Amino acid sequence: MKRLTRLMAATAALMSMTALAAAAETATIWARSDSSTFMPKIVEAFNKSHENQIKLDIIPTGELVQKYATSAAGGTAPDGLSLDLIYTPAFAAAGQLEDITDWAKSLPYYKDLSPAHVKTGTYKDKIYGLPYSADSSVLIWNKKLFKQAGLDPEKGPTNWAEIEADAEKVNALGGDIKGFYFSGACPGCNIFTFAPLVWASGGSILSDDGSKATLNDPKLREAIDFYRDMVKKGLVPEGAQTDTGANFFAAFAGGNIGIAPSGAFAIGALNTQYKDIDYGVTFLPGKDGGWSSFAGGDNFVVTKGTPKLKVLQEFLDFSYSLEGQTLLASLGSLPVRGDIAKEALKDLDPRYQIAAEAMANGHTPYSVVFNDIINSANGPWAQLISEVFYGDDVDGSIKNAQDTMQGIIDAGTGQ
Repeated sequence: MKRLTRLMAATAALMSMTALAAAAETATIWARSDSSTFMPKIVEAFNKSHENQIKLDIIPTGELVQKYATSAAGGTAPDGLSLDLIYTPAFAAAGQLEDITDWAKSLPYYKDLSPAHVKTGTYKDKIYGLPYSADSSVLIWNKKLFKQAGLDPEKGPTNWAEIEADAEKVNALGGDIKGFYFSGACPGCNIFTFAPLVWASGGSILSDDGSKATLNDPKLREAIDFYRDMVKKGLVPEGAQTDTGANFFAAFAGGNIGIAPSGAFAIGALNTQYKDIDYGVTFLPGKDGGWSSFAGGDNFVVTKGTPKLKVLQEFLDFSYSLEGQTLLASLGSLPVRGDIAKEALKDLDPRYQIAAEAMANGHTPYSVVFNDIINSANGPWAQLISEVFYGDDVDGSIKNAQDTMQGIIDAGTGQ
């Protein structure tokens, strides 16, 4: 009898395990290759600790947006994806994303999620994307060169005048050493690091709702003149004019640049690949002080109509946990939960805390036509950047870019 009881119990346990396995589901997600340092690891950690599973596909960054648009239109899209946050409004407007408003607002830490990410994830007062990964723009300086130039190596510049004055002293060291660097022909680099100078000074390049171009803002012109002045003084290497982004980070990593706007990603890269460079990190300042940052990274979005919503919710809950946020931070993504950011970063380089603060209080332009007005190599922002820092007709370039950008916005929003 006891043997029969044990046999029945074992059979019941096996049936229970079989039923549990049968109930487990797998959801598919895509992520851009820019996130390949952390996405496979967070998926691996989730899969090891959960019955439900995630199947991850890494898509080349330059192909993901078009591939997702095509697959969504054809009914072959993944259940969800980690999407560059700037594209969330466009896909929401196209009706390809699931409305996750109720789920989002039910999260106990909803108000602690990155505001810039949540804003870009919102379309017509509905939430279609939640923060997943994060980066921020910051200002970095070479402490060794500062010391050689007679500057305080522990004090970064806090306004434009200080940037220029510090760059001049570093530049005076001569040889291959230059005071400042920016990629003069890279629209993406400059929306990330130049636009925050404008925002920190109280200006804008686009209205908050994305309906109006504001390239004619006097604060933008002041920021342009700031860069032009440093170019005229020879503080910027000549090669910067044609740099489309290839040397955005590499120029500073070479050790001969005093100051450069960059991103939080630079901290990990410098610490692991360029250990001989002693550097500082501070905020991108406004003309007379204050600071701002571009809050970059990805939103997690859900394909409209997916039957795997619960699996995706489970995965995002894990990613938002302290374990998940700590793992992501250790692999290069800033925390997107402000309430546990310090805890998630506590064992990492303290300079990440500055980058995290920059991200949490950063800004991301909102537009359903972001790619056409900002990222496109033929768009108005690219045209503006390619002309104003080195060209002769700044006012004409601004007017042309302003008119073109507003025309694209009007056409894209049915105005």
